Amino acid sequence: MITTTPTAQLTARSAEIDHKLRLMREALHETGAAGIRLRGTDWFTWATGGGSHTVLLAAETGIADVLVTADRAYLLTNEIEAQRLRDEELSGNSFQVQAIPWADTEQQEAFVRDIAGDKVISDRPTLNESPLPNSLIQQKRILLPSEIDRYREVGRLASEAMTEAITQAQPDWTEYQLAGAGAKSLWSRGLYPGLILLAGERRLPIYRHAIATAEPIGRAAMMVFCARGFGLYANLTRFIYFGKLSEQQRSLHQQVREVEAAGLDQCQPNVPLNQIYERLKQAYEQQGHPEAIRQHHQGGTTGYLSREIVATPTTIDPLAANMAVAWNPSLPGAKIEDTFLIHADGNLENLTFDPNWSSTEVNGRSRPLPLEQS
Repeated sequence: MITTTPTAQLTARSAEIDHKLRLMREALHETGAAGIRLRGTDWFTWATGGGSHTVLLAAETGIADVLVTADRAYLLTNEIEAQRLRDEELSGNSFQVQAIPWADTEQQEAFVRDIAGDKVISDRPTLNESPLPNSLIQQKRILLPSEIDRYREVGRLASEAMTEAITQAQPDWTEYQLAGAGAKSLWSRGLYPGLILLAGERRLPIYRHAIATAEPIGRAAMMVFCARGFGLYANLTRFIYFGKLSEQQRSLHQQVREVEAAGLDQCQPNVPLNQIYERLKQAYEQQGHPEAIRQHHQGGTTGYLSREIVATPTTIDPLAANMAVAWNPSLPGAKIEDTFLIHADGNLENLTFDPNWSSTEVNGRSRPLPLEQS
């Protein structure tokens, strides 16, 4: 929970935004561009210290762009949205809101040309724009102390929402009903349900990415959250069984925990992601499931995207202190996932740990057990 006063939070957010404006201006100097334009939901939230331009939840862009030059910073939007953005999404006077008539989008493009000409870099470059430099992209993935404070709150709320929803489930509920309970628990805590996966007893061993259906869940269910708050994603997976697990089910969950532990043990600053991928591959082989590494992606870094980078055999991007990771190793009918912060000393902080959920210790970490309901 964020325990600082509102005044302290505003001060920290203003300092964070000032720091990010400096980073963006360094990117302008590095690339020789006159302006940087940020369209994506992830980048908008990063630049504004947790502000949101989201209206349509499924969209990757929103109702405002960030435009930064060497000496000015703007939010580009339309007259429908301008006042709400000023009142509810901005902190201090870091950004000037530039509002245009909603029916005249060309006026906004003309404004950008007047300010920055044709030398613009962007996270989603158009024909006449250039991509962001890798140096700035890397900075986005390394969290500042104020971002970490917000992330801790998002993780706590997401895990509480998961526990609240899944412990209400009944065997005759449909997958839609349980997914709906999950969405309700997230929204009631101010979190966006970026993704909710749901598989009941029949579909659970068949599909790794199971979208909810009208089918009753039966004697078992898996629920997956990618919950977004302040633009940051808390990713976690939990299981419920009505009755005792079979020995085969219990074994599969234990094996998945061991595979995950092998990957988490590698999550240290400067370790490349492909090294962790290879360690997970070895762990599956040691558990007798050499094919599992190919049957689902294993996760990777997270933050302002549910996965900033998905680890593959060729992903050489290194981890760093104050990055977040979420791994999701799986076997048929079993999976595990939480969101961890990497500290400078190599310790991992579980941002989505819920002390009210039953857990077991694996390699010195508390890991969630499937919930068994009588």
